[in-house]
Amino acid sequence: MRHQNKTVKLGRSQAHRDALLANQVCSLIIHQRIRTTLAKAKAARPLAEKMLTLGKKGTLHARRTAAAYLHQPSAVKKLFEEIAPRSATRAGGYTRIVKLGPRKSDSAPMAVLEWVDTAPVEAASEPAGEAKPKPAKKPAAKKAAPEKDAE
Repeated sequence: MRHQNKTVKLGRSQAHRDALLANQVCSLIIHQRIRTTLAKAKAARPLAEKMLTLGKKGTLHARRTAAAYLHQPSAVKKLFEEIAPRSATRAGGYTRIVKLGPRKSDSAPMAVLEWVDTAPVEAASEPAGEAKPKPAKKPAAKKAAPEKDAE
């Protein structure tokens, strides 16, 4: 029985799962928002919040702990210098998950994982008001029917 085993396995080995989640958190730090499956977003969320808590501490030990987990110095630098100071007054709940609906290819439920202090994403795939109008189609020239010569 799996009582109190809360690890979401995501169909991967432990090493693959750890690498996947670390890369998801690095992408979230660098791009501020990631589009992924709902299960991966729910698995990456606690880790992203723990990394932000380390960023808020700002100590050398916290920086080294984050670097040991994330493996990307540029992501650690951005976390400690840009993202953590933005959330200094917030007591928790640094991320938000917005459900997007099923993916077209395999109907996997998709979601956006983003920092709370960024502008929220709309539930639709395109933000409202920014949809580009489709160009008007030109009427196709009628093709002349081949004339039959009665000779």
